[in-house]
Amino acid sequence: MRVLITGSKGQVGCSLVERLEGKVELLAVDRTELDITDKIAVYETVQTFKPDFIINAAAHTAVDKAEQEIELSYAINRDGPKYLAEAANDIGATILHISTDYVFPGDKDGAYLESDVTGPLGVYGKSKLAGELTVAANPKHVILRTAWVFGEYGNNFVKTMLRVGADRDELNVVADQFGGPTYAGDIADALIGIMQSLNASQNDKLYGVYHYSGYPHVSWCDFAKAIFEQAEKADLIKAPLVNGITTDMYPTPAKRPENSKLSCDKIKEMFAIEASDWNAALNNIELYKS
Repeated sequence: MRVLITGSKGQVGCSLVERLEGKVELLAVDRTELDITDKIAVYETVQTFKPDFIINAAAHTAVDKAEQEIELSYAINRDGPKYLAEAANDIGATILHISTDYVFPGDKDGAYLESDVTGPLGVYGKSKLAGELTVAANPKHVILRTAWVFGEYGNNFVKTMLRVGADRDELNVVADQFGGPTYAGDIADALIGIMQSLNASQNDKLYGVYHYSGYPHVSWCDFAKAIFEQAEKADLIKAPLVNGITTDMYPTPAKRPENSKLSCDKIKEMFAIEASDWNAALNNIELYKS
């Protein structure tokens, strides 16, 4: 099996490379090695390597910066996936593409289903949704929406809390936004499991959009408290006092969805993949300290 991974230096990309290296014929590239917004470069790479699967882990994920960097956001989150999907289609390859909870407005009471109507609030979500539509033009596609990603690599909420919490006795964290923290290693495992199932089966019903995120659903405030609880147990820091605040008390350039809960029922039914256990991932919290 030949696999091309883009965004190989990101949180999920690093986890994918770690798990696939030496097990498949792998070409892992970051933006310095392949600019996915360069259509000619994408086509040349895909035509030369001829992967069976392309896993697109590249994205412009700076949610607030996206409000100013509109052209860049669409270039990376829409145009890049379009070129990858088209190049994959030309050689009969399957594309697996990572998307986000931000394609939804966040005003639903329960967890979002794959079939729910989208309605992104900001440039990041709009550009990611546009990317989904371009990827779906390749019939052999899987779009994996996830949320609140954290892991050993890159920047994320867990690392920020450990860094800030080490210097403060008290912190204010938003308590009225809810979602499922998702361990990057679990996302990588889910993508690999999907890829293996698709490789072993010719069932076209497996293609489509899936949700994959962590459980149980919590607020950012509750997630922070769990992080500090584990960090104190591991003797990394003395846990600070965490106060819950409302979203309007912590204004940001981009509006965040209040509800980022994603239902993982479909991925469990179709691929027997369980939701990410973020509590278990925090058991090794020392890995996130940097």
